[in-house]
Amino acid sequence: MKIAVTSQNRRTITEHAGKCRKFWVYDIEDGQIAGKTLLELPIEQSFHESSPREPHPLDAVQVLIAGSMGSGLSHRLAVKGIVALITSETDPDRAVITYLDGSLAIGSPKPHAHGKDERPSPLLS
Repeated sequence: MKIAVTSQNRRTITEHAGKCRKFWVYDIEDGQIAGKTLLELPIEQSFHESSPREPHPLDAVQVLIAGSMGSGLSHRLAVKGIVALITSETDPDRAVITYLDGSLAIGSPKPHAHGKDERPSPLLS
């Protein structure tokens, strides 16, 4: 299993997953963290800039943990089979550990309109 965590500053869980370009990717084996690597994406591969129809470097993860994300990104991830979680936890390692033991406090995606109606893309439905 792989879990990605937004961490634009490489230290804490950061908000706005759609614009984030740095992610800690955790390898999970037998319910424990077996490894952790930093994935740095070019701007054109951020979720905000990339096409939902194209392959993405995070397609191999099963869970994405972020400080915030819009409902459109949450839907986009769900279509790819990725569980999107929003948390107020700021420590990436602690977030993964508490997710694995079932105690991670999670929130809900927020509408994120970018100045226009928030409607899921027909390409994602």
